[in-house]
Amino acid sequence: MKPGRQRLDKWLWFARFARTRSLAARLVTDGHVRVNGKRAETSATAVGLGDVVTVAAAHATVAARVLDLGERRGPAPEAQALYEVLGDGPA
Repeated sequence: MKPGRQRLDKWLWFARFARTRSLAARLVTDGHVRVNGKRAETSATAVGLGDVVTVAAAHATVAARVLDLGERRGPAPEAQALYEVLGDGPA
């Protein structure tokens, strides 16, 4: 992976959009994730700073701008620092 980029499934897991990395990968392969308005085809899709990731989960649809890539799955405040919610979606 290029510097300044990260796998989509890893970022979704770090940002706590999914409880496990395999569930994050399933969100992507089931077609529930878009990156910059385009459906992500594989969990290996690269995301970088400034990209807009839209996740359509069962409980809510959230559009978030990537602010940081993260290095681990940390506590919730650390995860929330990885993105900025756009629009009126849940925080």
